Amino acid sequence: MMRYWLLLFGFLLATTAQAQPRNVVFILSDDHRYDFMGFHPNAPDFLETPGLDRMAAEGMHVENAFVTTSLCSPSRASILTGQYAHHHGVVDNQQLVPEGTRFFPEDLQEAGYRTGYIGKWHMGENTDRPRPGFDHWVSFRGQGPYRNPTFNINGEQVPREGYTTDLLTEYALNFLKEQDGEEPFFLYLSHKAVHADFEPADRHADRYADVDIPYPASMANTESNYRTKPDWVREQRYGWHGVAYPYQGELDFDATYRRYAEALLALDEGVNSVLDYLEESGLAENTLVIYMGDNGFMLGEHGLIDKRQAYEESIRVPMLAWAPGYITPGSKTEQMARNIDIAPTIFELIGIGKPDRMDGRSFLPALRGEELEGGGELLYEYYWEYPFPHTPTVFALRGDRYKFMFYHGVWDKNEFYDLENDPRELRNLIDVPEYQAQIREFERRLWERMAETDGMKIPLKPMGGWQAGERLLHE
Repeated sequence: MMRYWLLLFGFLLATTAQAQPRNVVFILSDDHRYDFMGFHPNAPDFLETPGLDRMAAEGMHVENAFVTTSLCSPSRASILTGQYAHHHGVVDNQQLVPEGTRFFPEDLQEAGYRTGYIGKWHMGENTDRPRPGFDHWVSFRGQGPYRNPTFNINGEQVPREGYTTDLLTEYALNFLKEQDGEEPFFLYLSHKAVHADFEPADRHADRYADVDIPYPASMANTESNYRTKPDWVREQRYGWHGVAYPYQGELDFDATYRRYAEALLALDEGVNSVLDYLEESGLAENTLVIYMGDNGFMLGEHGLIDKRQAYEESIRVPMLAWAPGYITPGSKTEQMARNIDIAPTIFELIGIGKPDRMDGRSFLPALRGEELEGGGELLYEYYWEYPFPHTPTVFALRGDRYKFMFYHGVWDKNEFYDLENDPRELRNLIDVPEYQAQIREFERRLWERMAETDGMKIPLKPMGGWQAGERLLHE
């Protein structure tokens, strides 16, 4: 009899552990590096992120998460559409979302979900109007300020006093408190933090004022660091996105580094508050929370700051998943996840088939501890921008071990790296004879992947951004 009850208890426990969440909270940060989480082995020693550490300890750390374009608006559009930038058409921070674009929350609404959007939208700098797919809308124009923002709340302009990160967390918690449990919900919490210019909350100002900055080895202006690099990389060192003259000399590198880490603290507290409320309210048992960054951020690597480039610190992002009773606490996966995989993952979770318009695939099996089919390979693209001409158009293909970068529009060398033996990308192998066969294979596969997704074109944008283009078209 005792054996019977033990078997029954084990069965019920296993059944509970496999309970499928029906609600989803997606938390997006801005410019958050993949390794800037306190628990990460590569994190600075001084960094504190107890909220994100908790999420990893109670859920899963997706160690190899990437974006298909390392830039705010294109990445955000890829998350909301499940498409590459060359597919959805938002290829820079000025482009409006093309008419007819469908965001995946529209499908969730049709499936009976109540949907909410809280935070930075950014696709189209000059508008904060509510967008399709959301029953509840709280946003602001463009990047928005770190303090005293004016929100568009369901079409009404509402000025607020306070720190924007805290206010966004407040609005997110209010949305969660309004759920009555009768219909499932999807919440998209999109933070401004930690975007430049970095402004920590008053309670966190100067928290790291006295810490030593761990400069990366590739930051030094030495011949060994640049001998195999393309010329544009060393030249950018002295431009807007370089350590020698950051933001045209407006930023001090050490101070910027410290404020970046300090601005992360309020966001981390907000993540913890969301998890606390889900547990206190009883919603945790049927809710999946995903945390992700919209792109990475260079902090001195190769003499660069900011993002856009196809180097690891630019294209890799933090990703955590939390669902008590569904995701094994403290679990990890090395399988590759991309921003275009978010929508298909949520669709599989709630039982919606992936539409043909999406380029991504579901990552849900990996969250359950299963193997994904087809392995991991990242197709990356970035298109030259008129306001920031220092970084050329780049197409890249990153596999489990090797990465190939192809530069368009500049007379310069391409790049090829063995990430297993050279994870910091210090030695470009593009001219090394014994790698030529692999390089040719990567280049062939890069263009093959681009062709398969209708990406064999360079988006043409009017000089000066979309505003100038609109003016020219109507003159």
